Amino acid sequence: MPKQGTSKAHSDAPGEEAVRETKRNLGWPENKSFYVPKEALAHFRQAVKTGAKLEKDWNETVKKYEKANPELGAAFKSIRSDELPAGWEKSLPKFEDLEAKATRAYSGDVINAIADAIPQLLGGSGDLTPSNNTYIKSSADIQAGRYENRNVHYGIREHAMGSAMNGMALYGSVIPFGGTFQTFSDYMRPAIRLAALSNIQTIFVFTHDSIGLGEDGPTHQSVEHIAAMRAIPNLAVIRPCDAHETREAWAAALKRSAAPTAFALSRQKVALIDRKKHADAKGLHKGAYVLAEAETKAGKATTPKLILIATGSEVGLAMVAREKLNAEGTPTRVVSMPCWEFFDAQNAKYKEDVLPAKVTARLAIEAGVSQGWHKYVGDKGDVLAVDKFGASAPAEDVFRDYGFTVANVVSLAKKLL
Repeated sequence: MPKQGTSKAHSDAPGEEAVRETKRNLGWPENKSFYVPKEALAHFRQAVKTGAKLEKDWNETVKKYEKANPELGAAFKSIRSDELPAGWEKSLPKFEDLEAKATRAYSGDVINAIADAIPQLLGGSGDLTPSNNTYIKSSADIQAGRYENRNVHYGIREHAMGSAMNGMALYGSVIPFGGTFQTFSDYMRPAIRLAALSNIQTIFVFTHDSIGLGEDGPTHQSVEHIAAMRAIPNLAVIRPCDAHETREAWAAALKRSAAPTAFALSRQKVALIDRKKHADAKGLHKGAYVLAEAETKAGKATTPKLILIATGSEVGLAMVAREKLNAEGTPTRVVSMPCWEFFDAQNAKYKEDVLPAKVTARLAIEAGVSQGWHKYVGDKGDVLAVDKFGASAPAEDVFRDYGFTVANVVSLAKKLL
């Protein structure tokens, strides 16, 4: 083995001579290009027979169980088929008579509304359960001898959590979700990437999604992380703006059975959006939609001269700025864009309907880095973003000092005109 004990054994192709020398050292015939020792072949042949027997025994056990427990047997068969139970969507909360909360709290409401209807849903957190709102209240914790429960305490080990969820998703029978702060997505990025590469249904619940963490400071404030996740092919990153979009985000993730989904959820309260007056949140499934149309001073719908595009907690800011701009005679449309990946998959006509090419005055608003937004605002548009690290102060102070105010949005918008 000429390269044994050197770095070249890892990095370099061995070459024909090195292969021959390796075979000589092992006592294998040099004249056979492909050779499997009899002992190894016998071992693997036996493994095939053992595996076939184990599979046969398992299938017989399942049949006996289904016969003895018809109802549970049918449920087990349904779960193993990786199909969602019939009528599960009826369990989604309608969110009527809302109180203002963070999207992480709304997410917790959705989880507990659908948990009983979707028994294969299994959740956990990286030691941040109360903060991530990931606890299934109708179940206890998974422990030794208590495997019927549905809450996993992963501990402060995000990469291991992501890897374990991927393993469960690959096996099937469960839909795993796990939560942590969005800034800690760095620790589990290899697992997120592998989920996307493997086309599996793993749901990553990231909360504390921006500089809105306030006093936790720049180490915990997510700035570049949502852009980093958006860079992963086949991963849908959804940043909902209110309770209704949060509900639809969960619906989209549950239907997305052949790819992973990541949520970006706020720590701070978000604005209440009147869905009877403005667009239905089902527009989330197309990635972006016209939430509120441009209006004249008299309040009549009209063609927009300006488009504000926002995600998450910044949608509420855009909605207030829109009212001021409309009242001042600048017809302004607000587009909620919770998921770039879903929007990019739409046809050209839909994209044109949402972002008309003739309306070049576009301002994107997101409390994260500006990277990637320019493809939506164009050369004549602008981005209100956070292209630096956060600061340690109350959330409202940080947002104000970083320019996320109605006055600054209106000022930037007017400059575009």
